[in-house]
Amino acid sequence: MRYSEPEKLSTQTESTPTLEDRLRKENHELKRQIQELRGSSHAGPPTKLWHPSGVTIGAILLAAGVLTVIAFLAGYLPRQKRMTEIVSESQEQAEALPRVDVVEVGRSTTNSGLQVPGNIQAITEAPILARADGYLGRRFADIGDRVKAGQPLAEIEAPELDAQVRQAKANVQQSQAALEQAIANLDQGKTDMELARVTSERWMKLAGQGVVSRQDNDQYQAQYRSKAANVQALEKAILVQRSNIAAAEANVARLEKLQSYRMVRAPFDGVITLRNVDSGALVTAGSTLLFRIGQTGALRAYVNVPQNYASSVRVGQAATLEVSNLPGRQFKGTVARSANALDPTSRTLLVELNVPNKDNALLPGMYAQINLNNVRAVPPVTIPSDALIVRADGAQVAIVRPDHTIHLQKIEVARDYGDRLEVSSGLQQGETIIRNPGDVREGLKVDPAPLEEKTPPKPTSAK
Repeated sequence: MRYSEPEKLSTQTESTPTLEDRLRKENHELKRQIQELRGSSHAGPPTKLWHPSGVTIGAILLAAGVLTVIAFLAGYLPRQKRMTEIVSESQEQAEALPRVDVVEVGRSTTNSGLQVPGNIQAITEAPILARADGYLGRRFADIGDRVKAGQPLAEIEAPELDAQVRQAKANVQQSQAALEQAIANLDQGKTDMELARVTSERWMKLAGQGVVSRQDNDQYQAQYRSKAANVQALEKAILVQRSNIAAAEANVARLEKLQSYRMVRAPFDGVITLRNVDSGALVTAGSTLLFRIGQTGALRAYVNVPQNYASSVRVGQAATLEVSNLPGRQFKGTVARSANALDPTSRTLLVELNVPNKDNALLPGMYAQINLNNVRAVPPVTIPSDALIVRADGAQVAIVRPDHTIHLQKIEVARDYGDRLEVSSGLQQGETIIRNPGDVREGLKVDPAPLEEKTPPKPTSAK
């Protein structure tokens, strides 16, 4: 079977997706015809085989060449274009400046906060000891009781002290009797002295007239002087007896005062924080601890301020306290005094705060977090904590100059607030620094990209 020329042209001009598909279709058709010819040779008389003409073969070879060229151009050119784009992009990336996020350095708030732990204690706390020897007869207060000043807390039975009081009173009466006897002796002495004076004057006149001897006159004159000296001794004896009476009365007052200590009373308004004895216990004056009382209407808190912040604490400075068992509540306080000296072991300053406690919400012995507030006239500059570069030569930040080059600037960090840092030296307000600088070097040229949100200071507290 042969193809006519018009049929061959119509086949070549047939609309196909590609030239390659058309050639494949013609090849498949030739194979089919050859199979038909082989089958017809077995079934009937032999027929004449078809031989393609030179034009057909040339067209086939031309189509194959065109197909090869098209396939080459379709695969190579896009690949070459992609390679050119990749090389161009890599060159652009190599020549492009690294893009960095930058922030502007600002100042912190005028309010400076310092958070330190502290211990809460009673504003006034005193142990109550026995002042009289004896046995505890009755107890009127227990742990947790709120008492007023002068309220009885316990009563001590002291029979020996009662006997001493009676004995001291008897000594007073004895001294008074001795005083009365000394006064009587003085009156008698004065009478004898008056008689001796009259006698001595008479004998002196008689001796002047030569009636009596001088020896007798001297004897009466000596008797008078003796009686006068005796009167003076009796007057001194009266003073001694009066002193004895005063001493005896003072001893009675002392014992009566001790006797009044049998009734143990509260020294001030407060709460009983400790009860150490029960009824019937033997107590000894000055050594047996009966109770401990604390005044909780106002408390005091002790904090140890680190050396770096010691200079910022002053008397009258406001403070707030927070305790873990009362979440959400803040208690006001005021710095009352400081030690004005650092502890050489911990390098901290001991500071005492007064804390009002009218509702008795705070208890002595509590652990609290104390915020010390301070107003600064010139607040320091602050930077984000992730802008800090820590290297062997110290803390640094990467400053972006106006010509977009990097300068590594050394800084000194004053306070660490966690998300931000206060810088005491090395930076000026308004300078631009790199956030998350990574591995940068001096003089590197960058493309700065300012962040929308700058780093406004947060009113948190340094820890």
